[in-house]
Amino acid sequence: MLEIKNLHVDLEEEDKTILKGVNLTVEAGKVHAIMGPNGSGKSTLSYVLSGRDGYTVTEGNATLEGVDLLEMEPEERAAAGLFLAFQYPVEIPGVGNMTFLRTAMNAQRKARGEDEISAADFLKLVREKAKTLKIDADMLKRPVNVGFSGGEKKRNEILQMAMLEPKMCILDETDSGLDVDAMKLVSEGVNALRDAGRGFLVITHYQRLLDHIKPDVVHIMSDGRIIKTGGPDLALEVEKNGYADILSEVA
Repeated sequence: MLEIKNLHVDLEEEDKTILKGVNLTVEAGKVHAIMGPNGSGKSTLSYVLSGRDGYTVTEGNATLEGVDLLEMEPEERAAAGLFLAFQYPVEIPGVGNMTFLRTAMNAQRKARGEDEISAADFLKLVREKAKTLKIDADMLKRPVNVGFSGGEKKRNEILQMAMLEPKMCILDETDSGLDVDAMKLVSEGVNALRDAGRGFLVITHYQRLLDHIKPDVVHIMSDGRIIKTGGPDLALEVEKNGYADILSEVA
């Protein structure tokens, strides 16, 4: 589904190479987790895949279902089925949550040549999805993320993902700043979307998230490369021993 080959990326403002040859394949129906020390390039990878400005791809490629992601504008990547849940969701004053969600859904539907969702069908669907994430009517009526707690912002991101039903979901440290209850709610929302036609790339520092979102594959990233790949036990090894032993293996 998502295939990344020999991806090299520079951060423009610092004239610095961040990704130094990333190779990664995420199959449909699978959950891949990426862990690694701070500064290893995990979030940069998510930014580049989603089309954030400020990064230059100098080598390599990334495709979604065989289509070149790097040649698309960010909105085209979204319409193609790519979704990024941010580590720090932004506030959008003046834009109602419901308006934002319906506009995003209909924009993607239009790009795919589909009919817009009716107001009645949208309302029924958003209430159903919000209930599972314990998002109340007041949150739906407020401007996007304005005045939300950290946990509310993350749950709102998962609501967006549930409404858009993307093919490839990237979660960039979604567990950051979450308490135990909020993490469980977010994880349940993610797990509800797992199916044979959807892939997940979960970027995290902590095993505790992976206790709830059980990955099929775990990758360790360091200095702009994936240096080790394994099963769920690899995350447990990191939780117990840190990264020192793994880094020493490739030194």
